[in-house]
Amino acid sequence: MYLLIPAAGMGKRMGSDRNKLLLELLGKPLLAWTLLAAEHSQRISWIGIMGQPTDFPNFQDILNNLQLTKPVQLIQGGDTRQESVYNGLQALPTSAKRVLIHDGARCLATPELLDRCADTLEHCQGLIAAIPVKDTIKIVNQKKIVQDTPDRSNLWAAQTPQGFDVKLLKHCHHQGRELGWVVTDDAALFEKCQLPVNIVEGEETNLKVTTPVDLAIAEFILRQRLEK
Repeated sequence: MYLLIPAAGMGKRMGSDRNKLLLELLGKPLLAWTLLAAEHSQRISWIGIMGQPTDFPNFQDILNNLQLTKPVQLIQGGDTRQESVYNGLQALPTSAKRVLIHDGARCLATPELLDRCADTLEHCQGLIAAIPVKDTIKIVNQKKIVQDTPDRSNLWAAQTPQGFDVKLLKHCHHQGRELGWVVTDDAALFEKCQLPVNIVEGEETNLKVTTPVDLAIAEFILRQRLEK
């Protein structure tokens, strides 16, 4: 299975002046923990990292320190996640039929989750890892007035990895570029193209590290794992 890792963001909400994936979590950069999960996955055989060229020396240092057994390719990312994934798809080996896409900032995803998504992708066209929403969700207008309360039983919080048939996802990205679609994940492109997206049960601990609070929570979770 092929894996693409979008890693081109700057982490403005983290309050950092550099790529947040270079921030350390228990002595290792966030990106290193993501890569270790891919390394220990039984299904992942190739890894592509989409980033900005200015970060490539730091990424290469991380790779040198980890000494992964799986091939890793650095790919120039874009100004948005959508553009970065598009570039990553173009850089996939021609033999790639299916691909998982996993945000580098979700550094606590387990190898088992990656494998579960890879196994499920053998039998569907597209999927996302997701967990049921536990909070009551409110739909609010621009004046911050509640408009509606959707049925929580139908709501799931999307995570990554997300997985797709490569040919279909490339088509969806081309459609998106031609029609000016702006989306925050690849599943949304699939949905706009009327293609089915399956759900794979995600992990409560698979949070996206976006703010300093997230980083503190991630450290707590990781310490608990390492103490077992």
